Amino acid sequence: MADPTERNSAWIRRYHPRSDSDVRLVCLPHAGGSASFYHPVSAAMPPSVDVVALQYPGRQDRRAEPCATSIAELADEAVAELLPWADRPLLFFGHSLGATLGFEIARRLENDHGIVLGGLFVSARRAPSRVRVETVHLRDDQGVLAEIRRLNGTDAGLLTDPEVQRMVLPAIRADYRAIETYRYEPGPKLRCPVVCLIGDDDPKVTLDEARAWAKHTEGPFTLRAFAGGHFYLSAHQAPIVGLIAGHAATAVSPNTPYPTVQGPTTA
Repeated sequence: MADPTERNSAWIRRYHPRSDSDVRLVCLPHAGGSASFYHPVSAAMPPSVDVVALQYPGRQDRRAEPCATSIAELADEAVAELLPWADRPLLFFGHSLGATLGFEIARRLENDHGIVLGGLFVSARRAPSRVRVETVHLRDDQGVLAEIRRLNGTDAGLLTDPEVQRMVLPAIRADYRAIETYRYEPGPKLRCPVVCLIGDDDPKVTLDEARAWAKHTEGPFTLRAFAGGHFYLSAHQAPIVGLIAGHAATAVSPNTPYPTVQGPTTA
């Protein structure tokens, strides 16, 4: 297998290369988000964890490229990009849309390539089998912006700038279309551990919807609730990084059991 560090890819951002790491963490952004959202996470990880973040088409330096039209399209393209990086145990961390995308990529890696993740961290997203009818992508521009402000995902001051709006709205709308039209197709359960993280005041996912992730894996399931809303993780970076790093240590020690939590704990 070719050394992935020698490959250039529009999809892959690697801010702090750790070529001698034991584990590789793949970070997947939220709707409208970009790889740079995970720069602080990459900087905070210990040397044992190499971090790569996905850059979806249609934003920042990929703004001239057409956005994906579905989660399936994103997942299929991401798998091809990530295969050369599977030279060591993989962990995924996906926030919101990124959680569902991470799940679909993990399914493809297991079913088509025999690659089982060391762990799948799903943040601020209900289980794939739990459906809500959501139509943010059908709103006018001001309606889409109102939803982003409601979730506190983007600085409100930036959203008042017409030029910023012109640059970011196409990707935001396309991402919302992809996640809101996603429908889970039943299939084999994952075999990897799944760790679900949520904010206890997140309007996009209830505790019951989060618990339902347990039905999508044969591996251990952990649920952890933090104080905050949809972007709770911005205020809890240190404990989240610690949680991932601790899990990464077990991913390279097959004889070490994964911790299983029956219910959520709150931080």
